[in-house]
Amino acid sequence: MKPKILLSSDFHRNQKVVKITFDYNNRILGLLRKHFPAKWSQTKKCWWIIREKFDYKRFKEIFSPIAEIMPVENKEPEKIETALPKGYLEKLEQKRYSPQTIKIYTHYFKDFLIYFDGKELADIGFDEINAYLHKLIKEQNISSSQQNQRINSIKFYYEKVLGRTKEYYKIERPHKEKTLPDVLSKEEIYKMIQLTQNIKHRCIIALIYSCGLRRSEAINMQLTDIDSKRMLVKVRAAKGKKDRYVQLSTYTLELLRDYYRYEQPKKWIFEGVNGAQYSAASILNVVKFAAKRAKIKKRVFPHILRHSFATHHLEQGTDLRYIQEWLGHGSSKTTERYTHVSKKDFIKFKNPIDDLNSS
Repeated sequence: MKPKILLSSDFHRNQKVVKITFDYNNRILGLLRKHFPAKWSQTKKCWWIIREKFDYKRFKEIFSPIAEIMPVENKEPEKIETALPKGYLEKLEQKRYSPQTIKIYTHYFKDFLIYFDGKELADIGFDEINAYLHKLIKEQNISSSQQNQRINSIKFYYEKVLGRTKEYYKIERPHKEKTLPDVLSKEEIYKMIQLTQNIKHRCIIALIYSCGLRRSEAINMQLTDIDSKRMLVKVRAAKGKKDRYVQLSTYTLELLRDYYRYEQPKKWIFEGVNGAQYSAASILNVVKFAAKRAKIKKRVFPHILRHSFATHHLEQGTDLRYIQEWLGHGSSKTTERYTHVSKKDFIKFKNPIDDLNSS
């Protein structure tokens, strides 16, 4: 069995580097020192090469005969640079995919290119691609969600860039994980809002929860999207490029008016430095710190407010069709999962263990 060499991106001594990690092997070490400007890091316990000086193609030529080269995922800076095939990025942009989807597709397709380096993309069959995905599942334990994203990034190239038919390209899809969303109680959300002193941060929590927004939808919302006369909020070009309207609550409107008088945003409802859009990381921090102040023990993130919005509506008897429309779900099946976390039906029944005290 070949030894493994792991490659990953990192920062070291204030510069971008490629980390090279492997179990001690004299032959690998000798070739590394002979052919590459590699240095040892005592702190990171690995070899490294400055990104600009790293020649991946040459690295693979030298080490592929004696070792298995595995670029590993690293969410720190950027991955090892690999050029996308002509038309891939352009087609994503032409089809108006969201910046986040473009980032995911290009990221995973570069992994695919590295794995099949030296082979003509047009000649790669779906059996080979299935074997590649199986390897990722076994060795990197990728989730079913990531597996689907990787499949989509590969399918996009063959079907949209090369124009091949879907019948040609048969890749095994994972079974969908039947996970249930986490939710907060109304009391917990109220505490998060009340214990947050910053008026902008209070509005972020209140608006996301009361309108069931995705984080990106809150970031992209403009002042003109708040219709106080009709008590509606317009969510523009959301997932699937669809607009929708959501009810504006009186409580949230009053918060927004206080916030507007105090901060005077110009275009976006939530603005950062110099009027720029608020960042996704900032919204995450706002929600996390609010949960910490409210002493909520469970893991809290912006999307849990959206889950809570749907669940609380269901518990108070709102028709599932309205909730589906407000959330912007294309299928009612997506919305139906909230029926499994709602406590509305549970309170109808008595748990048999409660009879034990009386017996």
